Amino acid sequence: MSYVVIKCGGSILNHLPEDFFKNIAKLKKNHHLNPIVVHGGGPAISAFLDKMQIETRFVNGLRVTTEPVLNVVEMVLSGSINKWITRKLSSAGAKAIGISGTDGSLLTAKQMEQHRPLGYVGEVESVNQAVLTDLVDRHFIPVISPLALNKDGQRLNVNADLAAAAIAKKMDAALWMVTNVPGVMQKGKVLPNLTAAEVQALTQEKVITGGMIPKVQAACDCVASGAKEVVIVNGMDGNSLLQLAGGEATGTKFTGNGVLMNG
Repeated sequence: MSYVVIKCGGSILNHLPEDFFKNIAKLKKNHHLNPIVVHGGGPAISAFLDKMQIETRFVNGLRVTTEPVLNVVEMVLSGSINKWITRKLSSAGAKAIGISGTDGSLLTAKQMEQHRPLGYVGEVESVNQAVLTDLVDRHFIPVISPLALNKDGQRLNVNADLAAAAIAKKMDAALWMVTNVPGVMQKGKVLPNLTAAEVQALTQEKVITGGMIPKVQAACDCVASGAKEVVIVNGMDGNSLLQLAGGEATGTKFTGNGVLMNG
């Protein structure tokens, strides 16, 4: 059974064409791939925090998460955004079900010790594979909001890219990171292939910055762990997923020698 983890960035969700959701359904029906969707929601979270007059800031592309911020993160991710995606997929003919990483102990995590200023931000320690295989066996497409629990039951905010990478590793799946850009860019051109060493150099040279840092970090981490394939791909192109499923080159594909980035 072949899986593909599709990570949808929060900045693109409201702009994805209808064909994007239809093509996720086609992956399962026509290409015998079992999609697992992991989504972000950064802009919607920031907008709600502003409305509630709750301070928010970022360190290396990761949101500093206090308890009030965490409440909003959970409400927006596991509530409105997660259910919106499941509705879109259902309208496209898919059998989708929305869950949080806290459901069924799907994601367990530990607080990022080296980044204490980040607050309740976690890094995934384990993925409950049985939850996902059971849903897929019942012909569901899981749609996952990236929250997790630690061993004490504390909720943790997990970067969606890193959550998707952990799930892809556990499921021995390809990882397709859907964004609103064609891939990793340099001088206005898409870099079709990158190794972990090249990512290190481009990050040091400030070619890769901001929110792209956790994306490439997740990509390199997943490659180093033996993922079949990691691609950053343009979701604005409604056919990009089918192109990847058909073996066509699109976006930036990551390969490497197992050298991990340091976030």
